[in-house]
Amino acid sequence: MTIEVRVPQLPESVADATLVSWHKQPGDAVARDENLVDLETDKVVLEVPAPAAGVLKEIKFKDGTVVTSGQVLAVIEERAAALPGASAPAILAAAGGAATTANDAAKAESVAAKLSPAAKRVVEENKVDPRSVAGSGRDGRVSKSDVVNYLSAKDATPGPAVPPGPAGKGPVPAAAALPASSARTARAEQRVPMTRLRARIAERMVQAQTTQALLTSFNEVDLTAVMELRARYKDSFEKQHGVKLGFMSFFTKACAEALKKFPSVNASVDGNDIVYHEYFDIGVAVSTDRGLIVPVLRDADVLSFADIEKSIGNFAARARAGSITMEELTGGTFTITNGGVFGSLLSTPIVNSPQSAILGMHKIQDRAVVIDGQVVVRPMMYIALTYDHRIIDGREAVLFLVTVKQCLEDPARMVVGI
Repeated sequence: MTIEVRVPQLPESVADATLVSWHKQPGDAVARDENLVDLETDKVVLEVPAPAAGVLKEIKFKDGTVVTSGQVLAVIEERAAALPGASAPAILAAAGGAATTANDAAKAESVAAKLSPAAKRVVEENKVDPRSVAGSGRDGRVSKSDVVNYLSAKDATPGPAVPPGPAGKGPVPAAAALPASSARTARAEQRVPMTRLRARIAERMVQAQTTQALLTSFNEVDLTAVMELRARYKDSFEKQHGVKLGFMSFFTKACAEALKKFPSVNASVDGNDIVYHEYFDIGVAVSTDRGLIVPVLRDADVLSFADIEKSIGNFAARARAGSITMEELTGGTFTITNGGVFGSLLSTPIVNSPQSAILGMHKIQDRAVVIDGQVVVRPMMYIALTYDHRIIDGREAVLFLVTVKQCLEDPARMVVGI
């Protein structure tokens, strides 16, 4: 009995998807619910599981094909035995390490399963044996950065020493020791198409720059009170809630309080109308191998600190594993992005259209500041608010940042609501 494998129903806002890579080839045995192929949309990578156990009889589309909901991707022969000479995973064949024994095949399957889609493409393009790359992700999952770091380390292997010159003449001059241009390592270039996510990010960023009147205001925050609270309660917080008390929960709650006071910062433009959102769905930017995505914390104003920390941790893990859903990435009213985790001291973030504002966090740095006439050292952070000046006046933007600053420098304000 043959069973068709179809493209799953795509979200309403997504018209099509791109077939990224097949994990099985015709003739390979498949187990029920085993991932057969990855489909990339504008925001997420969808896995297509096998609807039944059997043998993959036919593949209808090659990698890179654009498909739509309901299209037949492959055909499975249910309860059939694996065809003789079934191929080992294509990823190892490309690396020159095709399995020749059942034990090798099992290892190959295990290694291929730990490759992210982006890592798999880099491995195939550079003919790398994935078994030689150490994975830094959960359960040894290999990311694109792991493969890039492996290639960089490999390329950095020292070359031969400069040969000595004739007796009494010293070493050969550097210019003379260099090989002919044709013998040097090729100055290679690679041209690869943008992923669906990267293309969508580019489109949204350009759209924001060309359709909104963007302006950025800055302030700085003394994080002494926040750091003292974290130091005082971090152990009991983690013991009770099973998650660490981070900075994002403080910033999320502070932004929610500020959004309540300044509704235009939480609004959006729809044609000639301003839509004031009476709920606070705050997006938190997460960096992944595929690019930046923004999962949304629904009703952030009523979430507890523990709820926020758990949600952000869960979003980050699933975003990097490619298992986050489209619904979790849509519908935000405001965004927070933290360039400080990468060392950024100051930046001007771009609004996540159709939202009207975004808060940028930056690196915490000890700086000398004057308090009550005395020069003291405090942990300071610059914060930035980029906003659409069509509906948000400078006064509201500045006072929004002041409110965030006050909530963080005196967290008790968030408890008593002032």
